[in-house]
Amino acid sequence: MRVLIADKFPEDGLAAIRGAGLDVAYQPDVKGDTLTAAVRESGAEVLVVRGTEVKADALRAGRLGLVVRAGAGYNTIDVKTASELGIYVSNCPGKNAIAVAELAMGLILALDRQIPDAVADLRRGVWDKTRYSKASGLFGRTLGIVGMGSIGTELARRARAFGMEVVAWSRSLTPEAAQQKDVTAMPSPVEVAKRADVVSVHLALNPDTRGLLGGEFFAALRPGTLFVNTARAEVVDEAALLDAVRNRGLRVAVDVFAGEPAGGTGAVESALFEEKNIYGTHHVGASTEQAQEAIATETVRILTEYASSGRVPNCVNIARRTPATHLLIVRHLDRVGVLAHVFGRLKDAGINVQQTENVVFEGATAAIARIHVDQQPATDTLDAISAGSDILELSVVPLR
Repeated sequence: MRVLIADKFPEDGLAAIRGAGLDVAYQPDVKGDTLTAAVRESGAEVLVVRGTEVKADALRAGRLGLVVRAGAGYNTIDVKTASELGIYVSNCPGKNAIAVAELAMGLILALDRQIPDAVADLRRGVWDKTRYSKASGLFGRTLGIVGMGSIGTELARRARAFGMEVVAWSRSLTPEAAQQKDVTAMPSPVEVAKRADVVSVHLALNPDTRGLLGGEFFAALRPGTLFVNTARAEVVDEAALLDAVRNRGLRVAVDVFAGEPAGGTGAVESALFEEKNIYGTHHVGASTEQAQEAIATETVRILTEYASSGRVPNCVNIARRTPATHLLIVRHLDRVGVLAHVFGRLKDAGINVQQTENVVFEGATAAIARIHVDQQPATDTLDAISAGSDILELSVVPLR
């Protein structure tokens, strides 16, 4: 199996992929049109990327069956086109959670203690103990977390070690999960904002979260609140954020921002960094050696599983619900042509198979096929299937 790796990847990871018998084309600098050409010319069946954007042209360029995002998010991949083409998209969730949580905690401390400004003054030869002696401290204060996935969970653990109370909101945060994570669940991001002295954002980017934190959210924050975003720039209304900094004394640290340079280096033009109360880092939340090693290990696992079984761990574009309305359960003898007979009768009836599984019993004498179909088979269709000499039993179960 040919694997194109179109981003920087640890040498140990490359060696492990090659050691699994996979043919690796390592081209860490291809982007845009050059990625499309590389997919076409390499004959790759699998594409591995980190930050490289994968557009429709690249997906259509060759014979890809799988795209692996060696990281947590996958918004840089055209998942819609991949799904239309029958290309799996997978990622490595949770493997960078500790790294991002560590950066978020560092930014919170930096904001409270004004560490970047203090360092900058010392480098200019300025001593200002009077200014830099002023800090609120974190003990006993309330951290609000918006997005309680693996990163938010790791941050909550670190905040509690600093003696902070943690309130949180996430669509998936049930009362039971909140109790397990030792946080107080809030009904909305706005309610988090009302309670918190510090807010940290850990939302995945999707249509529901794009622009989620806007004017209403920032209006609910108290003046002087610390706000940290190490998730995605697009989940925050940047104009509303800037207004809160300028007019309500919000103090902010971001690792992500609109229009950030695509490559490793470049010029920065952002209104955010013209404000003295905003600190920034270079989209490096996941960039620790520990995180990259964990992500590389998970990527290798995904590739070897796919190569050996055709299964894709962490697949993000398998339909959670298909148009199937009924489950056809066929107990049959494990012989050539049995399933062809079943599918042939379904085809004759104009019934589409949405999903199927065939489980063979020990000894390979009998098997059971579980076939999801998009309509209830009529009695004559069921009779036609049952008439097959190798069909032992047939039943239909409604799915809705």
